Amino acid sequence: MLSRSALLLFMMLAVAGWLSCGGHSSHATHPAYVTVPASNHLVGFNIDNKSGALSAMSHSPFATGNAPSSVTVHPSKKFAYVANAGDATAALYTIGASNELTEVPPRVPTGASPIALAIDPAGGFLFAANAGSNSVSVYSINSDSGALSEISGSPFPTTSPLALALSPSGKFLYVANATSGMVSAYGIQSTGALTGGVSFAAGTNPSAIAIDPGGHFLYVTNETSSSFAGFSIDSTSGALTVMPGSPFAAGTNPSTAAFDISGKFLYVANLGSNNVSGFTIDRGTGLPTQISGSPFAAGTAPLFVAVDPSGTFLFVGNQSSNNISGFTIDSSTGALKATSPSTAGTGPAPTSMFIPK
Repeated sequence: MLSRSALLLFMMLAVAGWLSCGGHSSHATHPAYVTVPASNHLVGFNIDNKSGALSAMSHSPFATGNAPSSVTVHPSKKFAYVANAGDATAALYTIGASNELTEVPPRVPTGASPIALAIDPAGGFLFAANAGSNSVSVYSINSDSGALSEISGSPFPTTSPLALALSPSGKFLYVANATSGMVSAYGIQSTGALTGGVSFAAGTNPSAIAIDPGGHFLYVTNETSSSFAGFSIDSTSGALTVMPGSPFAAGTNPSTAAFDISGKFLYVANLGSNNVSGFTIDRGTGLPTQISGSPFAAGTAPLFVAVDPSGTFLFVGNQSSNNISGFTIDSSTGALKATSPSTAGTGPAPTSMFIPK
């Protein structure tokens, strides 16, 4: 089992391995992409709109650079981007009619060990967290070709960034800083440049950030202290105010968190206890209350969680069992129920999943 921090070393040492996926598309499906650094591949899945079942795309897996750590898709759904931690690059892919990916060279240099990517809601800028060089790189995106151009002033300094999250307004960028135990808030200028960088105490080894769809609340998983911190977001300045009672208890070694599309429910993947904790979020205060039946069993060493844009399904990436667990979300209670089939193989130690909206 690897922690988010140990994952950096894992990806740097990862070499090409085994991976063979087959399958077919369905007319009633939508895509998802999973990074698999040990085999230098991206696995493409089709998600069945009714059942949530995952089937591998016919052209999957897709080749990447060395140790791909993160994948994201442009709001236009024309382009995908992959951070290759092992060779310090960001790669552009075009998305075909069947959601297959075709890489468009050349790859763009990043800082050392890029581990997370984010695109602003307008699709104008790509942000890369460079865990190995303590910085965030910012690129402007050509809307026609998807090509990346690093902006003036990039990269911007920060401390051991492990995760990025953008406010729904696109005005603020938040960075989880692992070694300092802080989350940093940046303003985003019209050029994409970052300003501010004010830091707020989160907890021990903050590993991931989740922001509710309304942009009112922010939560940070603290992997080493088995908790997550909650903050209110000032809509004007982006500043954070810690919630009463924060940090809140989670399972063992919480690695990531994600909201459902309604903003009512927050889910936390617990790397060390092989499950997912679910919480109802108070709309006024942001305070979490654990959902009845939580935590919900997942695979071994769940590293990431991704919520389907339909709001019906939740997927958990299990690093040690080399698969994705699928769940349906009860829209009233937030409770999780395993889909059928409940898992889909990815290859060794998947690290991230992105489902385009």
